[in-house]
Amino acid sequence: MKTVLYPPEEKWDILCRRPAMDTSGLDAAVRIILERVRSEGDKALRHYSEKFDRVTLSGIKVTQAELEESANLVPSGLKDAIKTARENIEKFHKAQLINEKVIETMPGVRTWRKNVPIEKVGLYIPGGTAPLFSTVLMLGVPAKIAGCSQIILCTPPDRYGKVNPLILYTACLIGITDIYKAGGAQAIAAMAYGTESIPKVSKIFGPGNQFVTKAKEIVSTHGIAIDIPAGPSEVLIIADSTADPVYISADLLSQAEHGT
Repeated sequence: MKTVLYPPEEKWDILCRRPAMDTSGLDAAVRIILERVRSEGDKALRHYSEKFDRVTLSGIKVTQAELEESANLVPSGLKDAIKTARENIEKFHKAQLINEKVIETMPGVRTWRKNVPIEKVGLYIPGGTAPLFSTVLMLGVPAKIAGCSQIILCTPPDRYGKVNPLILYTACLIGITDIYKAGGAQAIAAMAYGTESIPKVSKIFGPGNQFVTKAKEIVSTHGIAIDIPAGPSEVLIIADSTADPVYISADLLSQAEHGT
């Protein structure tokens, strides 16, 4: 973490400036990945796993044995915290299940609103240096409450072909078992177009890097709905001597999970 104390006013603009990346070749690079997955399916997914994740996968779908093993690899204290988070998220989203009144606008004409779940949804969960198991909860719990009949989860494997046990445990906790070892733009392509292993979905949710975000933007023009393009993660905390250090630490930690 870089600390800047009492900078002169003439440096404020520079310090507040967001870092800029060269994205001139991003669109073309992502389109190549999307098209290759669209035409080659699982073969392309394996190719990109070897290229980007440095692993040769024996299978793309997470096995039942891997799901069961994950429970033994998560500390009990962390399990309790995940369960508490799940309960809080469930309470919030269950409150959104409202039975709308039927309104008769004129004799014989009745109108009402109705919530209908999306049949197949795809969740992208970043792995790598920042396995966002919290995102599994934030996306998976509402999907379950909404009544989505099939929930697909894609997340990148590590160099040993494994998925982070925290992601697997959290997914199992809320009843998601269709989990696939695929990351980056290739995972978005797989959920958008379908492969031999990964079913095509109707809407894709979840954050990711610039390649994932660009892939989501492109497939949204091909008839696949997305949530929103995720931007940079930012937090500003203003505190003085009266602030509770525990609360300040919690606010910092909520952003710290996005990196090493």
